[in-house]
Order: sequence, then C-alpha cells, then structure tokens
Amino acid sequence: MAGYRKLNKQSDQRKAMLRSLVTGLLWYGRVETTLARAKEARSIAEKLITMAVKEHANTVTVKKKVTEDGEKIKKEVVNDSPSKLAARRRLMQYLYDIQEPKKDGESKFDYKQRTKDNNHPLVEKMFRELGPKYYKRAEELGTGGGYTRIIKKGPRRGDATEIVILELV
Repeated sequence: MAGYRKLNKQSDQRKAMLRSLVTGLLWYGRVETTLARAKEARSIAEKLITMAVKEHANTVTVKKKVTEDGEKIKKEVVNDSPSKLAARRRLMQYLYDIQEPKKDGESKFDYKQRTKDNNHPLVEKMFRELGPKYYKRAEELGTGGGYTRIIKKGPRRGDATEIVILELV
C-alpha cells in the first residue's frame, strides 16, 4: 500500500497540484480545497516549514576583499551556512516562484527597485517570517509542528465532496 493518497490523478499531475497547493498556502496563508488534498498538502507544508524553522538562524560571517573606488577593502559579509543553503535550494526546488505583487500606485521603476534583490520572495518569506515565527512559538509551547489547521466548510454542491480551508496557524 502506498504511503500517500493518489487523489485520482496521474503522478505528474498530482505532484504539480500539490506543489501549487503548498505554494499557495505558504504565500497567502490559507487555501480552500478538498479534505483529501488538504491532508496531503498539510503533510508537505509541515515538512517544509520545519526545515525553515531549523535553518532560519544558521548564518556565517565571512571577511571578503572588495574593491571600491580602486581601493581594496576588507568587508564582513553574512552568508548562509552550508546547511541553510542546502535547505534554501530544497525549498526552491519544490516551491513554485511567485512574484511579489505590485502595490497600488507604484510605478514600474519603483517596483523593479523594490524587488531587484529578491529573486525568490516565497523562499525569503519562509526564512525571514515563517521560520522565526514558528521557532518562537515552539519555544513558548515547548513543542514543534502543528503549523497548519484544517477547518471544514461542508459538502460541495454537485458531488458532495468535503470542502475545507487549510490555513497556517
């Protein structure tokens, strides 16, 4: 017996659907879907969030020689540790890229200036917002996990499939 739900989809379609659900959940904080899909997406999302929680603070300070205005200067730079870099790459491998939304009244130039340094906004959100948030929560409660919740809405009209809201706690 398989260790996962097949969801009546071919494997490539199922994987793409789950990637999309997890990406949407992590970006928007909540997703409306069926119960079976939510349970599968929850499992994947919990693992990715756990990875971000464990690695969000792993950084290394490195001294680099930088040339500025024709002079060589030693500068201290904060880089990801090897384990955090590996975690970042695993997140980038699984999650779809979502572009930062343009703010109301923001010009194209201002948008490009604001987003030029951030190629993967969702991965940055995982390490800058979700990782520290859930790390702090785990220290306060003394437990890990439990980053998502499923709220049942009722049966869908037409086929009576249970519809739920999957959200981050």
